Amino acid sequence: MGVSKQAVLEALSNVTEPDLKKDIVSLGLVTLERVEGQHISIVVKVSNPAMHARLRMREACEFAIQRVLGSGFTVDCEVVPISGDDRQGEWRKVLPGVRHLIAVASGKGGVGKSTVASNLAVGLARRGYQVGLLDADIYGPSAPTMFDLVHERPQVIESNGQKKLQPIIQYGVKVLSIGFFAEMDQAIVWRGPMATKALNQLITDADWGTLDFMIIDLPPGTGDVHLSIVQAIPLSGAVIVSTPQPVALADARKGIGMFKLPAINVPILGVIENMAWFTPEELPENKYYLFGRDGARLLAEQMEVPFLGPLPVIQSIREAGDAGRPAIMQDGTAPAHYLNEILTNFEREVRMLPFRKKEKAGAASGS
Repeated sequence: MGVSKQAVLEALSNVTEPDLKKDIVSLGLVTLERVEGQHISIVVKVSNPAMHARLRMREACEFAIQRVLGSGFTVDCEVVPISGDDRQGEWRKVLPGVRHLIAVASGKGGVGKSTVASNLAVGLARRGYQVGLLDADIYGPSAPTMFDLVHERPQVIESNGQKKLQPIIQYGVKVLSIGFFAEMDQAIVWRGPMATKALNQLITDADWGTLDFMIIDLPPGTGDVHLSIVQAIPLSGAVIVSTPQPVALADARKGIGMFKLPAINVPILGVIENMAWFTPEELPENKYYLFGRDGARLLAEQMEVPFLGPLPVIQSIREAGDAGRPAIMQDGTAPAHYLNEILTNFEREVRMLPFRKKEKAGAASGS
């Protein structure tokens, strides 16, 4: 004897998505592929892409169907991660007051990712946006130094009956970093799960309020922290920072590939080429391509993502970061000029995001 699709959905409504805390049917995470005779075929989406989490979900669905409908049914249950395009509605319970969550990433360390992230955040604030910066580089936090907040500590406040961390405001940017909770010479030696838990607390246990942009300075590479962030919060897009040299470009390519994975599917807003060239002060017309020429620009073209612009090797950019006063604040200087050009291109790509989504939806439907 067969069973109706509605009966199958009612049975599955007893299964809860562990991260979103609601049943998988009301969240729209169930697709009925086939209900025929004693055989039921379904696809279920989950927030946690780990194999053990998918196995638990499959077992829970099989148990729910057989408990409600009877042990005679066979269940073919495919469990897949929630993709970037699905992260709407319930996902906005995480940082609901933030309009755009932007990850700044790099394939390898030492390419200037944190310098770009801090200047991007301050530049946006100077253009009138409400901005936050989350220093998610657990093992090498830079925000306390780059925002001149080395000796500052966030306060705990009461918000809606809950105790929350209050981000420190500097240069118009709300800043939180794991570096606020460790001394400058104290090594942060954590395993992946501990780092992930600490990062989640900075996201969910802080009073970020209403923001136009949250800039998230990721650690270099593609690891646990990256996967945790892209699965925990609905990123609007990612910015990739690289130098022109082949060894950096190879890792940047992997970073772009990570965000393009179907299970992650975060739009690449663009690539920034840091340390693009060097111009000596005494030879202002000369450009010396110390790390190669146009490598990041060519990478962007090859991978069909926007190029946001170059940033030359300029001593004052490094000095500004060390002094805790981002170089984009130095109006009328060469660093501010290049950084503002990058910022303008970044704003353009953010404005294009809704059109990208419409184009993608149209292509998927064949229209």
